[in-house]
Amino acid sequence: MTDHITIQKATGKWCVRSGGAILGETSNALELLEGDRDPVIYFPRSDIAMAFLDRTDKVTHCPHKGDATHFSIVNKSSVTENAVWSYEDPIPAMVEIKGFLAFYPVDSVKVERL
Repeated sequence: MTDHITIQKATGKWCVRSGGAILGETSNALELLEGDRDPVIYFPRSDIAMAFLDRTDKVTHCPHKGDATHFSIVNKSSVTENAVWSYEDPIPAMVEIKGFLAFYPVDSVKVERL
């Protein structure tokens, strides 16, 4: 792991919602701490309703984690473009978050501990 990133099991049960829909709940979330940034909760893909997510062409690069693919959230009431990211093939030091999903903190998406 890089020296300024810590990954640990997130305590408790976590939920993500968008547009009135529950996208997922999990007790197996990971919390990633990076420097002085706010913690990021990563959800196991198996605990997310992937039918609400459409993969986009957007790819971003982090020198400490690798390339992140992005997804838009699509539901009956809205589309939130590129609101989700995932490190499908992270650098070896970040293998714990491989395939997990994280959600940008935007108004239409709520990540919360239950």
